Parts: sequence; C-alpha cells; structure tokens
Amino acid sequence: MLSDDLRHRMYDYIRRADGPVTRDEAAESVGISRKLAAFHLEKLVAVGLLSASYTQPNGLRRVGRAPKVYRPTDLSIQVSIPRREHDLLADLLLDGVRGQRPGESGRDSALRAAADRGRALGDAHRDQERPGRLGAERALTYAARMLEQHGFEPSRVTPTLVRLRNCPFHPLAAKDPDLVCAINQAFVSGLLDGLGAATLDANLVPRPGACCVELAPAVTPVTA
Repeated sequence: MLSDDLRHRMYDYIRRADGPVTRDEAAESVGISRKLAAFHLEKLVAVGLLSASYTQPNGLRRVGRAPKVYRPTDLSIQVSIPRREHDLLADLLLDGVRGQRPGESGRDSALRAAADRGRALGDAHRDQERPGRLGAERALTYAARMLEQHGFEPSRVTPTLVRLRNCPFHPLAAKDPDLVCAINQAFVSGLLDGLGAATLDANLVPRPGACCVELAPAVTPVTA
C-alpha cells in the first residue's frame, strides 16, 4: 500500500499535521489534483491507515456540508513509519561498551560514543556542504536536513526553534527514557558541534509522543 510514492507522501504529510487534513490540503502537499488525491486517500482509509470524517478544520465555520478530513489511525504496520533507527542505537551502545575507559561508567561511555558519532556526521556534512559561518537560523536549516535523514522529523516551529517530532529509538526509549534521551541529546549535540553550529544548543525538553530534544539558539552565559 505505502509502496506507492504518492500515498506514502500523503500519509506522511497527514501523520505530521497538527490536525485533520482536507483533500485539498493533501492534494497540494504532493502536487496532484483533488480528485486523484481523494482516490489515494480512500485507499488508505480502506486499509485502516487513515480515518475519515466530516469536520470543519481548525474550528472554521462555513455554510454547507463540512469537508471530508483525514487523520492517521493507531494501526501498527510493518513498514517503519515513523522511521526507526534501532541499528544506530545498537551501534552507539556497542561503541560505548567497546570504548569504555577505566573508571568510566557505562552510561558516560555511551554518551561519549553518541557525541563522537554525531560529531563525525556533522564534520562530514560540513566538509561536503561548506556552509561557511552559521548564524542560528542557517544552522537550524542545515541541522534539520541532517536530522531528517535519521528519522527525527524536524519541525520548524519558529525561525529559531526546531522540534523533533519523532524519536527514532522508540519504543526502546520507553524502557529507559533517561538513558536513551540522554543519548539522543549527546548525538544531536555532537552533530551540531561537527557542523560548526556553535550558535545552537540541543536542549532536553521531553514531550509525550515526540523526541525529547529540540534545537534553539545557544544561551550566552551571563557574566558578572
């Protein structure tokens, strides 16, 4: 079902939306006609990936019948949507075990391994893109592109704030949120460091159903 690119993209758009999505909005998100979008949307409803109802979106009122809108369901499917990166988490934990230093706790070693891996990825991206000096807003753009590749689903809430809508380590994160969230933060912080985005911080801000990390301008320490 989701092997069809249009359906996959529309499903992904609807899953990320903050509320119900109309046929017109779904069609516009992938650049097709409303009629074709309706066909694909109903296919997704038929297999249980979406639910449909007639509701005014965003609390709007208008004369006539309310438009048909779509929402994602809680159906569990084998395709990894949202994307998961369990292999990455396993690699970070293995690196932590193999590289544990004398007197270092397993947790500290895992966090160091996560930061090192993120830094290496950031370095490689910077060498390839050569972005130059990065202010906060440009740094957020580059960082978001990289985090998208690893399933974090970055969302630009404001010009200077990116929230990560998906935890690629879920549901393993639920078993030890303190450790996995700390690994997430260390990985993203290392990525920012390698990218040369000193203007940004990766802050730990746990939110239900989302990644625990968000990116925002670095706070300048107040000096006496």
